[in-house]
Amino acid sequence: MMTRQKILDHFPDEEFIFVDNMDDAIIGVSNDYRVVYSSTKCVDILMKDMLEIEAIEYFEYNILGAYMGEKTPIYVYDNLI
Repeated sequence: MMTRQKILDHFPDEEFIFVDNMDDAIIGVSNDYRVVYSSTKCVDILMKDMLEIEAIEYFEYNILGAYMGEKTPIYVYDNLI
C-alpha cells in the first residue's frame, strides 16, 4: 500500500500536494511527481459521512474539480465495471 510517508521518504527532494483526509485513497505517484488517487476510494471515504450521491457530487465538484497548480493530484477511475 502506498502511503503519504512512503512517498515523502522515497522522493525527499520533490514537493507534493496531498488531499486532506484522503491518504487511504493514494495509489501511487505519476512520472511527473504528482500524487495519484483512486476516485473510487475517495468516494468510499466520503461515504462515511454522506450518502453515495452526495459523496460523488462532492468529490467531482470539490476534489476532482480543484486546480492546485502544476502539482495538482491525478485521479484515476479504477472501478468502472
